[in-house]
Amino acid sequence: MFFFKPLERVLEEAVRATEGARLLAGEALTRAAARTAEYEAAMRAARAELYQAQDRLHKRLQDEQTAQLEQARRSAEATVRTAKEALAGDVAQAKGTLAADSEVLANRIVDSVLRRSAA
Repeated sequence: MFFFKPLERVLEEAVRATEGARLLAGEALTRAAARTAEYEAAMRAARAELYQAQDRLHKRLQDEQTAQLEQARRSAEATVRTAKEALAGDVAQAKGTLAADSEVLANRIVDSVLRRSAA
């Protein structure tokens, strides 16, 4: 038995060392899993913040575009209104000119017809 005692002691030390290494490896895996979970949570939070920032930017750009379109619409309406007013003035002036010209033309026709009748 004297011969087996040192061998048993060496085997026990090997088992303890192996168990210790296994425990250390398990602890390292647990720490790595916890750090991985923290990293993934931080990445999810960063992505969520990025998406919110993108949404805010998209909304701001949409609001700006809507305001620009509204301004362009108002400007176009003002241009059309001004053009209609100018056209109405031109039509009124043309009607006045036509009325005066038709009066002159009617008098010429009457004079021409009367001259032929008198001759």
